[in-house]
Amino acid sequence: MSNYNKRGYLNSDFRLFHLTDIVQKEFEFHYHEFHKITIFIKGNVQYYIEGKTYPLKPYDIVLVNRNDIHRILADPAVPYERIIMYISPSFIHAYHTDDYDLGYCFQKAKEEHSNVLRIPSLEKSTLFKIAGRLEHSFSDTEYANDLYRQVLFLEFMIHLNRAAVKNRIEFLNTELCNEKILDILHYIHAHLTEPLNIDLLSQTFYISKYYMMRLFKAETGYTIGAYINYRRLLLARDLIYEGSSVTQACFSCGFRDYSAFLRAYKAQFHETPRSLRKS
Repeated sequence: MSNYNKRGYLNSDFRLFHLTDIVQKEFEFHYHEFHKITIFIKGNVQYYIEGKTYPLKPYDIVLVNRNDIHRILADPAVPYERIIMYISPSFIHAYHTDDYDLGYCFQKAKEEHSNVLRIPSLEKSTLFKIAGRLEHSFSDTEYANDLYRQVLFLEFMIHLNRAAVKNRIEFLNTELCNEKILDILHYIHAHLTEPLNIDLLSQTFYISKYYMMRLFKAETGYTIGAYINYRRLLLARDLIYEGSSVTQACFSCGFRDYSAFLRAYKAQFHETPRSLRKS
């Protein structure tokens, strides 16, 4: 079974990077165990996220939920400048109360089926001004510059969520996607714990299974079977983390064979499910 690669690491509440470089290689599809926000500043870049392709414009904001399959394609002839934020799910959860939720923007992205926010008017946008201050803070050498950058990060997150709540920013509706593959992805997510196979999907969507398999691989980078297993394994890991036994998690996430589940889990996460339960 093909596995998605996990990239990046996070051992704190959040991390900020301001990067400008020439991307010489093509990235493979991968995922993170944390949320990721990218403020695109300049370059010639396309972002691929869960079956959709987004050509970016300056100060587009890319929201990648934890475990979303994604990759970038950057023109190596043009410098690629961006601010990247890694945010732990526990940090987001810590700022979730009855009155506010810093993770609202990620939830709204799921509801809108869009991962890119476009600021309609840069000149009038408070969010753009804060993003600019955050950008310039990386060259700040004044007293408590690291702390100041963290304050700006929280201010950015607050205004990002305010803009999402009041619809002051546009969730980009890209046309660079295959609607049939998006429908299949949504169906897989909605029926993850039920029996799923190539023949069932082919019959459900009235499409040749061989054509569907080639199309899915071309659009997502992976086979249908690998994607289904990946999503089921993520669900199982969450269930174990929340207190389910390994056996319960196996059958609750859609696996029908316990031994196959153990092999797939270890191959995907490079640890046994029991080690997660112990930790």
